[in-house]
Amino acid sequence: MLNNTPIMLAFVDIETSGSTPGRDGITEVAVITWDDGVVERWSSLVNPQRSIPEFIQGLTGISNEMVADAPLFEELVPELKRRLAGRVFVAHNARFDYAFIKQGFLAAGEDLRAPTLCTVKLSRKLFPKEARHNLDALTARHGLLAQGRHRAMADADLLLQFWQILMRDIPPEELDAAVHELLGRPSLPSHLDASLLVELPTGPGVYLFYGENDLPIYIGKSKTIRSRVLAHFSSDVRSSKELSLAQQVRRVEWRETTGEISALLLEADLVKSMRPTHNRQLRLNQNVCTLVLDAPQAFPQVQSLSIDEALPEQSGRAYGLFQSMTEAKRSLRLLCEEHGLCQAVLGVEKRKQGEACFGRQLKKCQGACEGGESLERHHLRVMTALARLKVRDWPFAGPAFLREGEALLIFQDWAYLGTAHSEADLEDCLAGRRQIQFDRDTYRILLKVVGQMQPFDRHQH
Repeated sequence: MLNNTPIMLAFVDIETSGSTPGRDGITEVAVITWDDGVVERWSSLVNPQRSIPEFIQGLTGISNEMVADAPLFEELVPELKRRLAGRVFVAHNARFDYAFIKQGFLAAGEDLRAPTLCTVKLSRKLFPKEARHNLDALTARHGLLAQGRHRAMADADLLLQFWQILMRDIPPEELDAAVHELLGRPSLPSHLDASLLVELPTGPGVYLFYGENDLPIYIGKSKTIRSRVLAHFSSDVRSSKELSLAQQVRRVEWRETTGEISALLLEADLVKSMRPTHNRQLRLNQNVCTLVLDAPQAFPQVQSLSIDEALPEQSGRAYGLFQSMTEAKRSLRLLCEEHGLCQAVLGVEKRKQGEACFGRQLKKCQGACEGGESLERHHLRVMTALARLKVRDWPFAGPAFLREGEALLIFQDWAYLGTAHSEADLEDCLAGRRQIQFDRDTYRILLKVVGQMQPFDRHQH
């Protein structure tokens, strides 16, 4: 009982044939239920339908022979479902145990939804000065009685003992606050599956929010998917956008990436293809336009062209990335007003050669249109005004790569060709060079990391 409120717990531990849910199997499961002090124990060996590696047999003492005639996990699901129902799922490194058991439920055609409490996190919360919080450390620190470590029932019993010591030694208000904070129930809208709190990955990637009718409403990226997704649902004061998202989201999906740059690139690509309603910054940009400066001649002009027309033929002479021709021309007009440039010379205003422009009459033009300023000097001032908008040339003779973990991100002409984990992946990436298209968002992302890229040398890879 916490703060006079009855609480029902299920202390869970499993042994497995490996560390990957779906690929490895459960070899033993134990559940100790604690219903406001009333304890009941249950455990079973499980046939994992795969061989148990020798080192795991040595660690747990569970051999292939022991589980050969044991029930399959799907046969145990009804009993597990009964014992977990209405209780808080408590485990050490709960993410691991919950993921395996949920995967087993799904394989049996059932779903598992339970609030989870991780005793590693609970120990860290209550004993922040302690350096270690694994089960061996808790056993030594709190004088727990270990009987057969690395067997499911023995380890589950250690969790029960730890809980009983906390109930005895920690003030009820402090324990209550820690438990309810870690349960994280307020961190998710009521219409989302509580299992998200365990399943969300902690690494980099992209997350997708879906609303009614399973339509995408928001796509985001993060170096830590879990913390960023939960931040959207924080109980703290939020923006109207965050509040709207929390009210509308019905399902959360994610895609893990090798690092932050690949997450940024994937986010930009998914936003363009899926067009979620709450994303405003990353949009389709097939019609991206730029300004191209003619070579100096009698009347050097700045033309607005689509980016595909301008690059790479106009390499070194493209300035700015705009959503439309209209925006490009408006930006050029503002540059003329800001720097006293001649709109007639630059083609913004239609005038006969040698005739004063309207800006000259208002004394906002220094007279390049009628000979009051040399075209050479005017051209230099144009170059200065445009400098900050210059579209940078691709600095490599061909493709280049950026290393992200064990993978290589391949690029050429500011286009993302793909991620290579193997020689075959690399060939596929390079084959995509024929479909290279300039993308404004990719260009902006890559500008920040181009200094970390290396030219691709086939002989080195």
